[in-house]
Amino acid sequence: MYILGIETSCDETGVAIYHSTQGLIQHTLYSQIAMHNEYGGIVPELASRDHIRKLIPLIKECLQLSQLKKADIDAIAYTAGPGLVGALLVGAAAAKSLAWTLGVPALGIHHMEGHLLAPMLEEHKPEFPFVALLISGGHTLLVEVQGIGQYQLLGESLDDAAGEAFDKAAKLLGLAYPGGPLLSKLAEKGNAGRFKFPRPMTDRPGLDFSFSGLKTFTMNTFNHTEKTEQDKADVALAFQQATAETLAIKCKRALKQTGIKRLVVAGGVSANTKIRQHLEIMTKKERAELYFPRPEFCTDNGAMIAYAGCQRLMAGEVESLEINARPRWPIDELVQTQ
Repeated sequence: MYILGIETSCDETGVAIYHSTQGLIQHTLYSQIAMHNEYGGIVPELASRDHIRKLIPLIKECLQLSQLKKADIDAIAYTAGPGLVGALLVGAAAAKSLAWTLGVPALGIHHMEGHLLAPMLEEHKPEFPFVALLISGGHTLLVEVQGIGQYQLLGESLDDAAGEAFDKAAKLLGLAYPGGPLLSKLAEKGNAGRFKFPRPMTDRPGLDFSFSGLKTFTMNTFNHTEKTEQDKADVALAFQQATAETLAIKCKRALKQTGIKRLVVAGGVSANTKIRQHLEIMTKKERAELYFPRPEFCTDNGAMIAYAGCQRLMAGEVESLEINARPRWPIDELVQTQ
């Protein structure tokens, strides 16, 4: 069964084709970063319009690269939420229209479930159960995963997500958008130990996160320097270390609380090298297994949506051709596959 996957939740247009037995056939991606960089952040209306321009050409390109025709597609999976409602509607409308034309089913997929299952695209994939840390620009979640659709939310960010905090801290340092990767690169030039940043909400029980205070601490610390390039690098390093250690501390708690010895880390921020290093050290000490998707599947992509859709479609899940989008959609509302 060939599944066409469509991802349009935010600022990247992703299309992929996944086969139920052969695995990932092809994937294509278009990023809007250059367009949004001019405005210093994502402009939802522009994002939606760009998805309209790019989605159909990407579908054609993906089919061509796969040496497939539209008639070969057996089902379509698309991101139904959470995300920017206009962007979601572009993908939903295209998916349902194409499904109606081809006479095949279309199924809406939870964006974070796609990230959660992205490591399943790798040769070395985790077995259930596992704990998942999902870290992106809009979400920071800790989830206990017993199977597809069997999700218990353990903790989440009460304010800024980790990726959002990276971008905001970078903006305070005068870095361009998207600031997260630029901040990480700048941190490589920093002097360790010059600044000591707090590890938010690690001095109390629980698995929730809060990064807004860390962002404020970054601003206050930087404002008390001469704002030289070295000052920027030192602040960037302190911020990154604090974020990475906070994530590692919370993941260690989650593993101990659940008794599970597998940790999956996914989402755009999971590509951060220092965060990976901190989690690798922690899981090694805890004698736990650690799984990441490859960097190209950390960010938003159609492959993870196609994979998640394939699993749910093969389990018999169906939905009507009504066009729906859910900008807010708690992951623990998802149903278990049969």
